[in-house]
Amino acid sequence: NMAVLVDDSSNLPTVGHRFSPYAMNGGTVVAVSGEDFAVIGCDTRLSEGYSILSRDVTKVRSVTPKCLLGSVGFHGDVLTLTKMLDAKLKQYKHTHGKDMSCSAIAQMLSSTLYYRRFFPYYTYNMVAGLDNEGKGCVFSYDPVGSYERESYRASGSASAIIQPLLDNQIGYKNQSNVDPAPLTRDRARTMVRDIFAAASERDIYTGDEVEISVIDANGIETIRFPLRSD
Repeated sequence: NMAVLVDDSSNLPTVGHRFSPYAMNGGTVVAVSGEDFAVIGCDTRLSEGYSILSRDVTKVRSVTPKCLLGSVGFHGDVLTLTKMLDAKLKQYKHTHGKDMSCSAIAQMLSSTLYYRRFFPYYTYNMVAGLDNEGKGCVFSYDPVGSYERESYRASGSASAIIQPLLDNQIGYKNQSNVDPAPLTRDRARTMVRDIFAAASERDIYTGDEVEISVIDANGIETIRFPLRSD
């Protein structure tokens, strides 16, 4: 008796192996503006899934003496985006002989993101600095360039945890019989530090250290604080 081999592979389910051009490397950015200053903080953890790729990645960049950019999300797109912005800023400075203003940088970033709307940069961005009148300003973005000037905002992997706390403590929302006190530099910096310490307890993609930069008329001051490293 001969065994007959029948090829029934045509009845097997098709398994698709699709390539994704994106990865999510986590990270959180928080920015707060005051009367004549702005504070922006990012954690330094770079991770993917349950792996920590680096514990010391700077996500806040000084683009001009009066403007800071915080970017989190897919690190490859963060690097490409910042390289594009650097080129445009240098071109502007060579053409006009001066640095671009913070509000102009905010608009330029919006346009840069929107031009890639059909294949977006998978990044969450925040611009913080001083406007033309010397007042603190914060601009928040979605990945395709829609942006808004705000007093405070959280973005990235722990934003859902942090934003309600900012609404309560800085926006004084959902409170009664409260006299809102003016926000000082020290209180803003301490609050950003404490917020990251709390978020790192709940979000595995936020941790290791928080890098906080304060920008005012005297320049930019940056300081780091430790967070959870597990």
